[in-house]
Amino acid sequence: MRRHARRVSHALTAALLLALVAAAPARADAIRAQQWGLDALHVREAWETTRGAGITVAVLDTGVDDTHPDLRGQVLSGTDLVGFGAGPGDRAWARHGTAMAGIIAGRGHGTGDADGVLGVAPEARILPVRVILEDGDPARPKARGARGGALADGIRWAADHGADVINLSLGDDSDTAHPEPREDAAVQYALSKGAVVVASAGNGGEQGDHVSYPAAYPGVIAVTAVDRYGSRAPFSTRRWYATVSAPGVDVVIADPDRRYYEGWGTSAAAAFVSGAVALLRAAHPALTPAEIRSLLTRTAQDAPDGGRDDERGAGLVDVAAALSRAEATPQPLTPRSATTPRYFGQGPQAAARPPEEFPRRSAILAATAGVILLGTAAALRGRRG
Repeated sequence: MRRHARRVSHALTAALLLALVAAAPARADAIRAQQWGLDALHVREAWETTRGAGITVAVLDTGVDDTHPDLRGQVLSGTDLVGFGAGPGDRAWARHGTAMAGIIAGRGHGTGDADGVLGVAPEARILPVRVILEDGDPARPKARGARGGALADGIRWAADHGADVINLSLGDDSDTAHPEPREDAAVQYALSKGAVVVASAGNGGEQGDHVSYPAAYPGVIAVTAVDRYGSRAPFSTRRWYATVSAPGVDVVIADPDRRYYEGWGTSAAAAFVSGAVALLRAAHPALTPAEIRSLLTRTAQDAPDGGRDDERGAGLVDVAAALSRAEATPQPLTPRSATTPRYFGQGPQAAARPPEEFPRRSAILAATAGVILLGTAAALRGRRG
């Protein structure tokens, strides 16, 4: 569905952002030719440096089918924070989550892994965290009375269980969408622990471009969707928080039924970027979430006039270029905190310039900067509507 359903109990059953096209499944041996997203992001060039080994990507979703041939051996033991609804083997279980995991870390199957879906980071590991129900889950009507903090709890759980990247291909962009303090705090907690948080920007581009959460929380890499020609997908939400764009139209996805489908949505776009982040993390594990965000935006392809816009953020992700920039940039990509100037003693006008002046001036400047930052945050909050 193109719009989120109204969020029930604070995102526990938020509507999914990827629609499965009701069409004939693609033949497995034709999958690779249709994975245009890998070429668009220059993934194969990036594989000359890394395939994501040693990186854990948490997929907060409807669950992940750990028996799927394209994911077998890569899915870690996760957790289920929903606790009811469909289970393994049911048609309404883990379809969306498995699709996202395949985009991120699918490794194909068959002789030489010649068949099936190849993900952006095929050697990364998937940590499944079930926080929402599938659209078709018979239990969805009962979810209204469910525990409401599953998403916030899931983000914290993932950060505490080794996630290097947290993929949030979900959200709420309904008319009543609003920031949830618990979710915002969970995102900031994950960032403080070094986890990069990636979220889909929303599928409300044809229904008013409502702000979507968790994409709009500070520090999140919010991803919009483009087609194979680099144009914004009509359904992709246009908002101030857009960071970068990625493929989100005619994306080949794996399904627990062992077939392959085409799908669309900013869900898929977010999964592509989470895979790209996994490659960056594998090659440069010391990079902070802010530095990775900076790398992606600085090296994005087809940058809009002025450097960014609400449709595509800074442009289409180019993971190979980001890796190259990281190799060529030994210094930090984000400014360090200002330090207090050292004091070397009194000058010729000691009476007019007491020894503590420099430290005091530094404190004043720091306080002023804080006011400016708070003002900016307040302005952004006002734009969230």
